[in-house]
This record gives sequence, C-alpha cells and structure tokens, in this order.
Amino acid sequence: MSSDKVGAELCKGINGLDKVVLRESRGNSAEVYLYGGQVTSWKNDHGEELLFVSSKAIFKPPKAIRGGIPICFPQFGSHGSLEQHGFARNRQWSIDTDPPPFPTNSLSKAYVDLILRPSEEDLKIWAHSFEFRLRVALSPGGDLMLTSRIRNTSADGKPFTFTFAYHTYFSVSDISEVRIEGLETLDYLDNLQNKERFTEQGDAITFESEVDKIYLSTPTKIAILDHGKKRTFVLRKDGLPDAVVWNPWDKKAKQMADFGDDEYKHMLCVEAAAVEKPITLKPGSAEQLKDLSFCAIFCTGIRSQFVDGWRLVICLAL
Repeated sequence: MSSDKVGAELCKGINGLDKVVLRESRGNSAEVYLYGGQVTSWKNDHGEELLFVSSKAIFKPPKAIRGGIPICFPQFGSHGSLEQHGFARNRQWSIDTDPPPFPTNSLSKAYVDLILRPSEEDLKIWAHSFEFRLRVALSPGGDLMLTSRIRNTSADGKPFTFTFAYHTYFSVSDISEVRIEGLETLDYLDNLQNKERFTEQGDAITFESEVDKIYLSTPTKIAILDHGKKRTFVLRKDGLPDAVVWNPWDKKAKQMADFGDDEYKHMLCVEAAAVEKPITLKPGSAEQLKDLSFCAIFCTGIRSQFVDGWRLVICLAL
C-alpha cells in the first residue's frame, strides 16, 4: 500500500486501532478498520460523509463499532445460536498480502485486501474452518466496492451453512424526510413480532416508529430517497435475495450505550442480505475451490456499472 495522496495508507485510528485510508484522485475517500474489517467512512468529492457512525461508537474490542458497514457473518441477527450478527464484526482482520484475482477496476489504486480466519476460540463456538477474504476498493470515480470471498477450508469434508448481511448505515438528513421505494407489496419477516411473516401494504416505506424488517425476494433495484438532502441512493443488487430495513427510533436508541438518544433521526440501515434461506458451502481444495463471492458497490453516480461475472452484486447510486 502506498502513502501517496491517491491509493491506500495504513495508519492509526481511534484508540490506536489500525485503519486503512483509501483516497482517489477526485477527492473521494474511505476508511477501513482492521478491527471488524469494517468501513467506517465514505466521503464524496465534496467531503460529504455518506455513512453514519454514532458519536458514541465504542472503538475498543470486543465491542462492535456502531455504524459504517459491519460484516454480519456467519450469522445475521439472532437467526442462529451465535452472538448477535455473528463474530466477524468484532474480530481483528489481517491485511491479505497474497489475494486471489479480483474483477475490480484495474485502474484503481485505492484498495485494500483483508482476510479473516477462525481462531481456536472461534472454532469452539462455531466449529467450521473458513477463509473470508474482503477487498474494499474505491474506483477512479469514487464508487465504493466491497467484495467478499468465503471458502470452506474444513478438512473433515463437511459443509457449513451461514447467513450474511452488509449492515450498511446510511447518513440521512432526517428519518421523517426519507422513503424507500422498491419494496412495496413484498413479504417480510417482522423482527418486532417474533419474525412473523407479513406483506407490505404501503406505496412506499416511510418512517414514523421503530422498524426492523427482513424483506424477502427483493428486486434488483431499491431506491432510498432523502428529501432533506435532495439525495437518492439507488441500491442495485444481484444474488443477495433479502433486504433488511432498520431504525431503532427513540426508545431503543436510549437503551443503547453506544448510540446517541436522537441519532436515530439521522441514520437508516438498508442492508443487502441472505437470511431467509441460509447459504451452504461445501469444502474446497486448491484444485477445485468452492468459493462464495459477494460484491457490493456503493456508487457516487448513475454512471457506475455492475461487475460482470460475480454472483452477488450490490450497487448504491447517488
């Protein structure tokens, strides 16, 4: 990694935690903490922050960082026997010095490759050997891309099953000024009602109270309209079938020590996920890898294109 104005720089972040700062030539930037393999900042060429991180976020292990883009693996939420959202988001990732080829823009100099393998303690709570490779990259136009590759490296010949989400916190002007289009008439699981299944009735999703829903069989395009900032995120995805929508609202916000009482007004989580139908991976070898590849592209303009050949693609356009 280079320390040039364009590229990637390894430095110290809050509380001395290692982070990588990505910068591209037009002034777009992103920050990635090795703790959690977590993107905590993504700014456009005007210096505007597009992601939300709580002012009370605790940057100290083993607490997960509240905001940005936590990686939920190998479990989303409480859909399993592990801790909430699994353990990847509160583990120390390493810089991957020998990553496999990634089909990202070859012109991009602003990227970092990370890798997570289970520790002995992890294997005690989830007895499956794996490699999780993550590339975070900024395109020359400022698009933010997360590409994940998960490989079953178990020697016992057994498959494993997991759920997954990019737990993306968007920065919004005011939650009352935001609506989501593209999820109308779809079925969802309501986490506030014991995961009971309902059908969305509204023309568009607006927010007047706490929301915690997992929308199923979602379309390839979801729009998040922020009237206050006159900004629209367009989520384009392929391969991650579910979409989680979450805002804690006032009562739950006050119950979270790492979340400001009024910060719910300025954030919204819309997450591409695989929850309803868990993903199963068979063991792979060096000759015949059984990898699962995710790709998330957070775009600063409609100009952005999908990455061909990848099974799971997300594109967020402004």
